[in-house]
Amino acid sequence: MGGAPQQPSAVAAFLNYAVRKTLHKTWVRARSMLPRADTDGVVTSRYGVKMRANWDDRTFQYCQAATYGRNLSDFLAAQEGRFVFVDIGANQGLYSLLAAQNPACVAAIAFEPVAATFALLCDNIALNRRNGRIRPVHAAVSLHSGMASIATDRAHSGTASLRGTAPRSAAGEEISILGIAGVDALLEGEEPLIVKIDVEGHEEIVVEALSASRHRDRLAAIFYEVDSRWTDAGAIEARLRAAGFARFDRFGFGRHYDVLARR
Repeated sequence: MGGAPQQPSAVAAFLNYAVRKTLHKTWVRARSMLPRADTDGVVTSRYGVKMRANWDDRTFQYCQAATYGRNLSDFLAAQEGRFVFVDIGANQGLYSLLAAQNPACVAAIAFEPVAATFALLCDNIALNRRNGRIRPVHAAVSLHSGMASIATDRAHSGTASLRGTAPRSAAGEEISILGIAGVDALLEGEEPLIVKIDVEGHEEIVVEALSASRHRDRLAAIFYEVDSRWTDAGAIEARLRAAGFARFDRFGFGRHYDVLARR
């Protein structure tokens, strides 16, 4: 798929991620404590989509201020051929909304298991009038369907995790899990699939599930998060190479970074 972001050099990655992004996060957190002018509870993110204001949540703060950078957003905007976007760990829907802005995006399927976050996802879809293009699914994705307890943190919704060791501040919530057979039923069609995976340590299992999908050959690009504290990046890359992926572009510096895998 075209429109790939350029992979930065090691020096540029250090300056952009270890220095600029750290300073930006500090500024965003400080700014979030100032009095707000959004009296109607709706703001326009610097990515250009409307979002329900949720200033106590660090993930919302980063979505609003475009702290997550432009690698994935630019990639989605550059697609010219028809595609379906699969957003696994959609949170409040930022990337599903950005994908849906591209007329080439036939549909977006947004998976979010946490109830409060899922409500915000649905609200943001409605605010941007994307109900006809984005399908929200109130579930996590894994190999098999069932129920599980997920660790949540109201101060940072993006850290919700199925990992066995939850952060000390986290509370638990029972969630639904949709196995790959159930996911496959939602992916009918012929268009290439662009997938985003942000599931706080469950990435390897999700990639394993996608590798077992009957739609595996439609997978054109997968953008996933890596944190070396709990993610085996080598195992993920090996599984994707076995599934036909050949190019892996890394964006970030240190133990926490993103990867764009393509065939």
